[in-house]
Amino acid sequence: MEKVKVEVPMATLDFYRYEEDGLVYYEFNATQCQPPEPMVNTIYGLRMLQNENERLVGIYFHEPFPLYEKLGNEYSYEPLELENGDFRIVFSKN
Repeated sequence: MEKVKVEVPMATLDFYRYEEDGLVYYEFNATQCQPPEPMVNTIYGLRMLQNENERLVGIYFHEPFPLYEKLGNEYSYEPLELENGDFRIVFSKN
């Protein structure tokens, strides 16, 4: 799987695009950031999702509960705690 850097307007973190199992993923790592940067970059990344075959993957240093509250019913998310204690959250558009 090849990850290609993509431009996300107004984002302050690097985003990468890759394909896996017929889905397109946009991924970023916010583990070295302080609030509100992870949430802001997530919001910008979510704007990239145009259909049910696209996902946003964010890596966070903790589970972003305040972010979940802001998503409303427009997006779904699947959190996974990694072995190192970080969280990998996969977002999809409803």
